[in-house]
Amino acid sequence: MNPRREWLVLLAVWAALLLWFGSSSAYFFSTASLSSLANRLPALAMVSAGMTLVMVTGGIDLSVGSLLGLCGVVCGLVMTQAGWTLLPAMALALLVGAGAATLTGALAAWFSLPSFIVSLGMLEVARGAAFWLSESRTQYIGASIEGLARPWPGLGFSPALMLAAGAVWVSHVLLRQHRLGRQWVAVGANAQAARLSGLDLHRPRILAHAILGALTGLAAVVHASRLGSADPNAGVGFELSVIAAVVVGGTSLNGGRGQVLQSLLGVLIIATVEAGLAQQGVSEPAKRVITGLVIVAAVLAQRWRASPTSP
Repeated sequence: MNPRREWLVLLAVWAALLLWFGSSSAYFFSTASLSSLANRLPALAMVSAGMTLVMVTGGIDLSVGSLLGLCGVVCGLVMTQAGWTLLPAMALALLVGAGAATLTGALAAWFSLPSFIVSLGMLEVARGAAFWLSESRTQYIGASIEGLARPWPGLGFSPALMLAAGAVWVSHVLLRQHRLGRQWVAVGANAQAARLSGLDLHRPRILAHAILGALTGLAAVVHASRLGSADPNAGVGFELSVIAAVVVGGTSLNGGRGQVLQSLLGVLIIATVEAGLAQQGVSEPAKRVITGLVIVAAVLAQRWRASPTSP
């Protein structure tokens, strides 16, 4: 399937979902419902952009949900107990996220381990650290962080949305126009050929994980700004939504293929599904089942697109 047709298919799916949920609920297109949908987008878009880079290299990171919880707790603690302002606390959250994800990528690269196994271990480490640092208590931050999620007067969009747009655009430029992006694609498409051509396989993979970690740290601050608090339970199941969005956007689980802007369309589709199901009162376990089925369907669609007989 050519790229233009993929874009049209994704847009058609999103439009169909909007029509479906809009026709099944009189409140789906209400201001409150659309505001709730918009609030889901920034954090999911940031992490999905970073996950696209990692998956293009042939890797995957299952720890982003737990890492989001840990980075949020770190941000909340330094703001409530150490008196830090938002910007230094945000910078620390980015460093924590980047450091943890870099460790995941380095261990996977240096020891030739599957990244999903290493990130599974980091998932437990990060969640345990979040509970340990916070003593299993929510950190209430308040107005000093809530402004990040509050729309600017007269403009209709929030600083969080602008940060997400910037993160997505930078990731897109890195992947499509920078030499590093070509290295990511080469490593993911054929690692053996890339190695024989003289390309260092470790550096691109580790950098992709580092960028994902930094974006997860930024997303953690944005997530905390929505409720004015940092919860050690934040991000439970978040990795499922991220992976679903990236796979629905067409990024290959085998590496070598993916676009950040198409992942953004995947984010819109997954966020719409989650918001629509919540509007209809679907339980959280049922929503996770449906999200899992969406991932399976997206993988099957990828296999069909990759087959020689597909149009």
